[in-house]
Amino acid sequence: MNTQLVICIVIFVASLILYGSNKLPMGTVGMATIVALVLTKCLDAKSALSYFANNNVIMMASMFVVSAGLSRTSLVDKFSKAVVKLTGGSFKRTYLVYLILAAVLTNLMNSPGACYCIVFPLALQMCREYNVSPSKVMFPLGMVCVACCCILPSGAAIQESGIFSGFLETYESEFTFSAMDFTKGRWPMLIIAPLWAWTMGYKIAPEQPPVPLQDVAIAKQKTPLKPFADWAGVIIFFMVIVLFFTGSKFGLAAWEVCLLGAVLTVICGTLTGKEAIAALPVDIAFMLIGALAMAGAMTATGAGDVIGNALASVVGNVRNGYVLGIIFFIIPFVLTQFMQNQAVINIFAPIVILTCQAIGANPIGLLVVITAAGLTAYMTPMATSAIPIVMGVGGYDIKSLVKQSWLVSVVFGVFYVLYVMTVLPCF
Repeated sequence: MNTQLVICIVIFVASLILYGSNKLPMGTVGMATIVALVLTKCLDAKSALSYFANNNVIMMASMFVVSAGLSRTSLVDKFSKAVVKLTGGSFKRTYLVYLILAAVLTNLMNSPGACYCIVFPLALQMCREYNVSPSKVMFPLGMVCVACCCILPSGAAIQESGIFSGFLETYESEFTFSAMDFTKGRWPMLIIAPLWAWTMGYKIAPEQPPVPLQDVAIAKQKTPLKPFADWAGVIIFFMVIVLFFTGSKFGLAAWEVCLLGAVLTVICGTLTGKEAIAALPVDIAFMLIGALAMAGAMTATGAGDVIGNALASVVGNVRNGYVLGIIFFIIPFVLTQFMQNQAVINIFAPIVILTCQAIGANPIGLLVVITAAGLTAYMTPMATSAIPIVMGVGGYDIKSLVKQSWLVSVVFGVFYVLYVMTVLPCF
């Protein structure tokens, strides 16, 4: 085992510890990883700089701007008001409408937290009108925002599929990943999660807030856009989604489509330049750049093969996809209770790929499984940015989160392992 290989593995382990400790921002850890790799000669400077111009990084960052443009338009508000009229004054029907709305919006937005921030003020007003405690609805609603994210081939699914494609490409895998793989492996959750929230979630939720409610006012009215800018934001968003899948026929790469959409969002006035810059996910982008650089260094030094073989020996050369599914669901699920789900998913993606390369398995299903595991973590505020907001508006403490989370986590986990590994088998 040569020196560079050992150093590369040490840097890899150190980055995992830093991500897990949550002491430093994810982007800082990503940049520190690149610096360490270059200084130790595990990665040359030219290769390191090339990851800043990686197609998948550009695509992901651009989609954040395009989605921010959509949220700036009046479409979301108009849609919400229209569907509420269909409920006819029934709390249960109104609540179901908001759950469905959350399941739809979280697939158009970039994060469950952003989706929840749009829906919860409406749900809070619903609780006031029907004299229902927010503690009965806010956790189930947040659970839907998280569980239903990254299913339809739009928003977060496009971004994450780009990240996985980048890893597969970097590790020279024969397999390719598309946003439709998320849809194929997780579409039943669009039905299961809202139904669970509407029935069992509402039933399990505490009748009264365990802790005082955060003083949350209904979100401020957005300054209306000019008609052209308002329509432009909607058209640009859906144009990007369509061209993402058809752009190759016109000679347009996915990253070019997303970047074009981001630029048009500013040119058309849907977002100001300042708003567009604020929408850029700098921390996540730097984390991804660092992760891709780590992947490149592991391939170049041979460290990836060593780690893959080590994990393969732990797995025991298992040829049962369901056993692999259990392993790669439980570990990320547990870790996500203590660190951001985005970091866990991106940390485990290369581990899945390396392990599958070592045992000759198809990694696509397991990549869907680790994503599902990261989106089935609701027990602590560290898992995702949506949960601290849920705790504030619902009046929950950690104990009440665990009480509401453990059963749904078990049910969803069993479903994912059985279903995903059946429709997207490893062998």
